[in-house]
Amino acid sequence: MALDYLVFLGSARDSTPPRPARLGERVARACAKALEHRGHTVRIIDPLDLDLGPVFKPHFAYAKGAAPEALQTLADQIAAADGYVMVSPEYNHSLSPALAHLLNHFAASAFAFKPSVIATYSAGQWGGVRAAVAMRAFLSEMGCLPVSAMIHAPRAQEVFGEDGGYLDGVDGERWDGYLARAFDQLDWWADAARRQRTDKGPATPAFNRSPAQRNAP
Repeated sequence: MALDYLVFLGSARDSTPPRPARLGERVARACAKALEHRGHTVRIIDPLDLDLGPVFKPHFAYAKGAAPEALQTLADQIAAADGYVMVSPEYNHSLSPALAHLLNHFAASAFAFKPSVIATYSAGQWGGVRAAVAMRAFLSEMGCLPVSAMIHAPRAQEVFGEDGGYLDGVDGERWDGYLARAFDQLDWWADAARRQRTDKGPATPAFNRSPAQRNAP
């Protein structure tokens, strides 16, 4: 079954270090290429393509039909997607502030009952693994529960080219197998979740009126 995925590039940096400056772009393109090879529709969401303004105002704070066009377009894409890939570097042992800032513009219900894959990277040896720990809790709260298999790319600049393909000398077959473990799980859960949403709808109603909806009796 062909599915619809969004790959969120969790970096708004366009400066050095790291070198190359937009290292995450390579990882995001590699993930997109792998998913497209499976026959899926994939869009990369880049924070640099969105003008979120200096004052934080989330999509759900606007009156119906009054949200900026770019924000509304992304909200529609999030709602239509079957799953997500969250690509992030590590900042202070946590996920990228650019990724958190972007995702926080949308209610958790926009992502709910869909799976996600955590993909982290670094220019050094750790591959962003400590960011992944924080991302599990964050994405679970958003409702797009991460699958168990994760993707970590240490020294990503030595693995992926600008187009997301493998550089010369890289064991592409081994990397393909590594990515496939996460994306096999993503496909399985995304297909199952789509069937459930189609047949039964969401398991619980969205909390989108007041924080008090979460309160205990």
